Amino acid sequence: MKVKIETIPTYPIAYFRRVGPYGAANYQTMQELKEWAAANKLLDDTSIIFGISQDNVETTDPQECRYDAALVVPADFQNDVVLIGELTGGKYISFTVPHTVEAMQQAWGDIFLEISKLGYELDSRPTFERFTASMLKEHYCEICIPIK
Repeated sequence: MKVKIETIPTYPIAYFRRVGPYGAANYQTMQELKEWAAANKLLDDTSIIFGISQDNVETTDPQECRYDAALVVPADFQNDVVLIGELTGGKYISFTVPHTVEAMQQAWGDIFLEISKLGYELDSRPTFERFTASMLKEHYCEICIPIK
């Protein structure tokens, strides 16, 4: 797992939201976003896609957890089908991991201990998985955790 500290900008996003326990069902929300984006010619080699976990499973009932499948869009983007918002930027620790079910589960199980070992403190912004076209071609993604 490759680890780096970075400052991520605030991005305007278009997104689909799913409410319920995090897990395999998030895949369908992400597929819905990708199909909508492809149909609207919004996917290319510069696209950035996020899978955003809005809630902490330790403090939020799983039935109330919000997952957003999001795509970076121009600041003036408008559309009646998707929700429009922004992903708040700032300081993050990111982990590059293979984009397989097994590797993702392992990474999510290990990263918070790793963050603690490195001496970083979490803040309250949402965590997310980040995908770029080049990373997807290589079957990788990044798990980004907000830190202070």
